[in-house]
Amino acid sequence: MRRAAGRRAGALVAALVAVATLAAGCADDDVDDVPGGGASSGTPSSGSADDPTPVSPGSSGPSTGEPADEPSYSDWELGVHVLPRTPDGFGEIRPTPKELRVRRFPTTDLLPPPADGRFRSTIGPVTDEVRQRMGDTWSPSCPVGLADLAYVTVSFRGFDGLPHTGELVLAASEAQAVVSVFRTLFEADFPIEEMRLPTTADLEAPPTGDGNNTAALVCRATRGATSWSAHAYGLAIDVNPFLNPYSKGDLVLPERASAYLDRTRTQPGIIHDGDLVVREFARIGWSWGGAWSSLKDYQHFTATGR
Repeated sequence: MRRAAGRRAGALVAALVAVATLAAGCADDDVDDVPGGGASSGTPSSGSADDPTPVSPGSSGPSTGEPADEPSYSDWELGVHVLPRTPDGFGEIRPTPKELRVRRFPTTDLLPPPADGRFRSTIGPVTDEVRQRMGDTWSPSCPVGLADLAYVTVSFRGFDGLPHTGELVLAASEAQAVVSVFRTLFEADFPIEEMRLPTTADLEAPPTGDGNNTAALVCRATRGATSWSAHAYGLAIDVNPFLNPYSKGDLVLPERASAYLDRTRTQPGIIHDGDLVVREFARIGWSWGGAWSSLKDYQHFTATGR
């Protein structure tokens, strides 16, 4: 499985252009991005999808951790098909490859999965080790200090039907509530491809437009503006950004995710108005970028409304 690297978080406005997917975008009129951009991870296995027919991932009982069937995986190498850059710094928008029209990759475990297959979570401070792994996604010039952030781990269900452990850095004040959301999603078998901390490698990678990392904190400005994004405060999370892209005008992020602008799709991992994901974030007071009018940011959930 190839791990996606993303683009450079330099000065926060220019450098976050590449963070796009770091997955997608986030901004209502200037809310932007998504940590998770240029690429993602997933080990292509067998099979490819040539049509948007919904496919359900293998489900597993919470105590066994074993998928009920053997799903077929997308035959696409993630993070290696580099796109030419456009003048605005993003990758060139390309049609969704047929292998990604029904996207499914197994999850590579960077952290040990829950041993008993049940939901597990932790909330703690951002340690020196975590801070080192975050790299340029946070710096002392960011609008939130490390003391006000929390390092959170939660169980999630992959598209392989198995339980995995994901990690997020987000505002400490929101950590407990966010954990409760992911508990509900896990128990409902809502699939997530990967959930890992964005790093300097992600920020510096060339755009490939195929990333799908669910992530929270990336210290950057709002797309098209100089004000801080909600991601810079750890007050926004992007969920399955490839399946739930950002769209404004001709811009689509991730750049290869155009097929998923068709919101009549019902395959697992796609977020729709009024569904469980939207209701759960609304329960904790977070709003959804898919409800915005000036642009659509289907992956984006935020505590600030932007």
